[in-house]
Amino acid sequence: MIKRIDGGVCAAKGFSASGVHCGIRKNRTKRDLALIFSEEKCTAAAVYTTNLVKGAPLIVTKNHISDGYAKAVICNSGNANTCNANGIEVAEEMCVLLAQKLNIDANDVVVASTGVIGQPLNITPIKNGIPALVDALSTDGSAMASEGIMTTDTFKKEVAVEFEIGGKICRMGGIAKGSGMIHPNMATMLVFITTDCAISSEMLKKALSTDIQTTFNMVSIDGDTSTNDMVSVLANGAAKNPEITSVNADFEIFMKALNTVTVALCRLIAADGEGATKLLECKAFNAKDSETAKIVAKSVICSSLFKAAMFGADANWGRVLCAIGYSGADVDVHKIDVTFRSKKGDLTVCVDGAGVAFSEELAKEILLEDEIEILIDLKSGICSSTAWGCDLTYDYVKINGDYRT
Repeated sequence: MIKRIDGGVCAAKGFSASGVHCGIRKNRTKRDLALIFSEEKCTAAAVYTTNLVKGAPLIVTKNHISDGYAKAVICNSGNANTCNANGIEVAEEMCVLLAQKLNIDANDVVVASTGVIGQPLNITPIKNGIPALVDALSTDGSAMASEGIMTTDTFKKEVAVEFEIGGKICRMGGIAKGSGMIHPNMATMLVFITTDCAISSEMLKKALSTDIQTTFNMVSIDGDTSTNDMVSVLANGAAKNPEITSVNADFEIFMKALNTVTVALCRLIAADGEGATKLLECKAFNAKDSETAKIVAKSVICSSLFKAAMFGADANWGRVLCAIGYSGADVDVHKIDVTFRSKKGDLTVCVDGAGVAFSEELAKEILLEDEIEILIDLKSGICSSTAWGCDLTYDYVKINGDYRT
């Protein structure tokens, strides 16, 4: 049984976190430096953006956790440290400065940055802020760390769960940032997950790389794949469960816990898309195989025309069929049913690829809610997939029209 609990990245035993304003961002009311720390060395795994242009912190992190271990995560917001001549040097120095203060090896530090691309990152504010950052470490510090990694996010994104393995209670929690530059094919947001479950680095990598295929790779806000972002997991084994070293029943429980955390974070990221007013959840089901279901769900959730229709609470189901039609998925368009669902009820708008009569008044009522499900029945098999996104609003253009300034 997977139980939701409080605590974010500090829910698991042995983890503390903090967040401070060090001066990277001009607004002194916003934290811009975050830290997650484990007293014990953790097995570590991460996945990275597929963009050929990668932020310096990703390159440094990949090198640091190549041995499968880490103890700390440091992340700044306000500057992406990307496309900078001295980017690697700055990212490495962040790790060294933190390691000196924590009395750990710099190679045990995961480093991340988020914000504007192409502007030099001054190490001085970070250097000056690290002592306060370390001093602020707390087992109640998840919210502070969550604030420290936010850019255009409008709210903190935290989740934690409790589960049992080998007679031991284990916990897992995560924080995330993500509002714009979110598009499938990892990784297009920053996500930091911690757990006290004992699991080998090899199995942790397997769990994460498997999970993202149906979670973070199925989120799209705007079609732009970020240069910087990643998902990382640290596991310190403090729960004292028998270490998971192979695919077995314990591994399956771990996977369910991880999926509960990641799906919850996916929904929070999608709901907080830049300028968004609605969370969109597209479910393609009864597909002939999983890949077909994924292609269909992702194509619909990525459609700018459909996203704009949802902003206007317009039941323009033709845009759903259109997105499926150009997706490349091998489907029989004459079998497709489409239903819109929200707290106000269900509305079937298409049966066997053709429109059916429906109440425009009821449609408007259903689509004015802040969470909308798009249900697509392909009637060709038993496989399914879910994708998450948001509506496309005027505010998205406003936010990104002057993001750099």
